[in-house]
Amino acid sequence: MSQANLKTVKQKLKIPNRFDVILLNDDYTSMEFVIDVLRKFFHKEFQAAEAIMLKIHLDGEAVCGSYSYDVAQTKVKQVIGYSRENDQPLMAVLRELSI
Repeated sequence: MSQANLKTVKQKLKIPNRFDVILLNDDYTSMEFVIDVLRKFFHKEFQAAEAIMLKIHLDGEAVCGSYSYDVAQTKVKQVIGYSRENDQPLMAVLRELSI
């Protein structure tokens, strides 16, 4: 492949969009459960999980991580599934990052 062809191929590559996974506040889910979710599905250390949980509590939502679409969608499904299995109304949503 010539240099010109390599440049053309490289220029066509597009960085995939990233998506924030956001947990939403509600009046029922316990703070301990939110910390558990953050540690279990987002691999946060306890202090980081506690800080994110407080942000959710105070601001109504917080970003838990940024991922490719497929990974973010999987995280949302895992969080909602786990929450429902444990009779919690905790909601997670995706938000596309604007680049």
